[in-house]
Amino acid sequence: MSIAAPILLTPGPLTTSARTRQAMMVDWGSWDDRFNQLTASLCEQLLAIINGAASHHCVPLQGSGTFAVEAAIGTLVPRDGKVLVLINGAYGKRLAKICEVLGRSFSTFETAEDEPTTAADVDRLLRADAGITHVALIHCETSTGILNPLPEIAQVIQQHGKRLIIDAMSSFGALPVDAQKIPFDALIAASGKCLEGVPGMGFVFANKESLAAAAGNSHSLAMDLFDQHAYMLKTGQWRFTPPTHVVAALHEALLQYNEEGGLPARHARYAANCQALMEEMGKLGLRSFLPAAIQAPIIATFHAPKDPRYQFKEFYERVKAKGYILYPGKLTQVETFRVGCIGHVQPAEMREVVAAIGEVLREMEVLEI
Repeated sequence: MSIAAPILLTPGPLTTSARTRQAMMVDWGSWDDRFNQLTASLCEQLLAIINGAASHHCVPLQGSGTFAVEAAIGTLVPRDGKVLVLINGAYGKRLAKICEVLGRSFSTFETAEDEPTTAADVDRLLRADAGITHVALIHCETSTGILNPLPEIAQVIQQHGKRLIIDAMSSFGALPVDAQKIPFDALIAASGKCLEGVPGMGFVFANKESLAAAAGNSHSLAMDLFDQHAYMLKTGQWRFTPPTHVVAALHEALLQYNEEGGLPARHARYAANCQALMEEMGKLGLRSFLPAAIQAPIIATFHAPKDPRYQFKEFYERVKAKGYILYPGKLTQVETFRVGCIGHVQPAEMREVVAAIGEVLREMEVLEI
């Protein structure tokens, strides 16, 4: 197998380009001026994607996306605040768990895994509980690929004078969010998703006024975004050892992102990937879990074949042997598996993976030849 194989059809880590991997072949000093310039350039480019330079700071953080979510909750929600967590999948539940562990007061509103939260739901919940200070929403819930109606929900939250925290882990860079049109206190994303970098770094777009008022909120030294930002502003450096190779890879990935045509082009390619996937899977008789209207072109969930000869582990290993890595389902009620549409892949490769899936299901005698 070549160094680029297998192809990862997962929601991150995902398949990266040779250029992005090559960028990690250089060692950087964490205090070096050139590396500090790399970090500054990175934050500037990330802010441009959401049109956020006027209103928000980009605060990078070592670790996975979940680290950044925890840092955002811990820094921006005061210790006497209360978070309404909107849940329709595993990552909404994880966000509620973060609030619990951090000792932040919270309430939850949960809909079915194939049912978006609505603005009307949020309006009703905020009318019923004046103690809520923040609302936390998963933009695209990675456990299914469902897209929640962010603009409508954000408008309701603003009308109530509350603050919005967006987990945009799976959507940032592919689905448009304009910080000047959608009011939010924080939007959280990571390096190893739609920007097609490698995992190891999260980042939080924090409202400038909210971050300035957040001194002393954090439960943690390492995850204090107020302190991280203040130190970077003063020195240009990360407070603690940065993921230098991850930063360099993301900087290179952003160059390619802009060469491709930025967010509109990235969205168009992922949408074409998703369409090719859906069409070909449909020909095999494999049904999508979500209706098209609420399916984001990020990751797609499929009902597992009902045949008793189908076992996910065997299916996964056989597809992997053909050069493709799939993702297990994350639903509690029905058996599913997931196929990512993101990463350095094209529609032709999506058709190739479905052909491999068809071959494997015939080999397992789940599909008739």
